[in-house]
Amino acid sequence: MTSGTSAIMCSESSGIPKTPSMPSSPRTPERHFTNRVGWLRAAVLGANDGILSTGSLVVGVASANVDHKHILITGFAGLIAGAMSMATGEYVSVSSQSDTEKADLKREAAELRAHPAGEKQELTTIYIQRGLEPDLARKVAEQLMTKDALEAHARDELGISEATAPRPIQAALASAASFAGGAVLPVAAAAFAPAAAAVWTVSAASLVGLAGLGAVGARAGGASIVRGMGRVVFWGALAMATTGAAGALFGARG
Repeated sequence: MTSGTSAIMCSESSGIPKTPSMPSSPRTPERHFTNRVGWLRAAVLGANDGILSTGSLVVGVASANVDHKHILITGFAGLIAGAMSMATGEYVSVSSQSDTEKADLKREAAELRAHPAGEKQELTTIYIQRGLEPDLARKVAEQLMTKDALEAHARDELGISEATAPRPIQAALASAASFAGGAVLPVAAAAFAPAAAAVWTVSAASLVGLAGLGAVGARAGGASIVRGMGRVVFWGALAMATTGAAGALFGARG
């Protein structure tokens, strides 16, 4: 019996289990946030504007030493007008983007029909510039154009993909709902605070809401939470301080 065989037998008789070959663990799916860009931008922008513009409006009016009823009327009017404005502006903006992309796709489809060889070379050049060898770039371009030429050019030439496609109605509804949801916070703070304390109560509530919104938006987008909170709180405090100063100035003159 060889020494190697003896060692193996001793190992088995001693009860020491042999180390099995570890199977390769399944790879955890990667998480990406690009598909959230459309609705996340509209939702964060709407809620941020709802808190900030309505809160600033209420702070400005309250600083002018008006009665509690007028403060609440101002807050509710700002909520409704702001939600409608956000929805309209977002719909028009995103619709314009959608129209532009559709026009580009229509133009690209016409080019593919008229000059297929030139479009294939154009796609090949794009892949070469991205680091592929010329022969491989040509083969990739041919295969992708065989499957769906317009999709390949839309994605790699125009930068248009399904994940970032503009959706006007979705963006408009998200903006209106998020604005109204954000605006509820300063309006509620004004409703429960006496007129004399409305400025500080609404300011504090709005800044807390802005900080939370910054954290949620940063978290959902995979960005730094501290940075997201810091910038929105800074600009929010500056906006409300400026509006409050203007309200106090006009209130003193009145």
